[in-house]
Amino acid sequence: MRKLNNLLGFIPSNVKIYKMAFRHKSVATQIKSGVKNSNERLEFLGDAVLGSVVAELLFKLYPYKDEGFLTEMRSKIVSRANLNQLSRKLGFNDLIEYDARMIGYQNKQGSLLGDAFEALIGAVYLDKGYEFTKEFLQTRIIKPHVDIHTLEMTETNFKSRLIEWCQHAGKEVSFMQTENPDGESAKMFSIKVYVDGEECGIGRDFNKKSAEKLAAEKACEYLKVLEI
Repeated sequence: MRKLNNLLGFIPSNVKIYKMAFRHKSVATQIKSGVKNSNERLEFLGDAVLGSVVAELLFKLYPYKDEGFLTEMRSKIVSRANLNQLSRKLGFNDLIEYDARMIGYQNKQGSLLGDAFEALIGAVYLDKGYEFTKEFLQTRIIKPHVDIHTLEMTETNFKSRLIEWCQHAGKEVSFMQTENPDGESAKMFSIKVYVDGEECGIGRDFNKKSAEKLAAEKACEYLKVLEI
């Protein structure tokens, strides 16, 4: 609790969901219909909240930039590599519950950290609401720990990195446009990326190139191409 209070800067109302935010599925127990009390559902929620907060922040920070620029900047901020780095700085290593026999060191340093970060945001949202979570992210996380203008100057071409990695590994990579889910705008591009025939990521955007970049980023995360 002391570590959690120091991390958050406030006293949680519902401690249980914060404990769940740091509980990996390897140590979770089944609660109902195959669902475990791990952080996966909170991760899903936190990812959506984080994306919304960052999108609003960038929209106001860059009033004259187009949608493609805003999408790329959001991707840089919420990328798995950036969330992993943030989690290490915030000391998540000492808070995550996981089974060391099932999870290797590399995984703990990688996806577990970013997953726990998103799950924590989901926990704050459920405990305190959207406006509180937005303020928490902006003042406690983004402002002191994320240099947005440095990220702006950093070129992160996920598609090029993925293609280069596949060439070195002797793997075939392809990008394919697919049909949009029911109810989704026909103007939205849905791009899937395949590596040796295996689907490794999907990106959706109103700009085709941006959708390809998002799909490539997902594939880089899935294949652990990005340096962690």
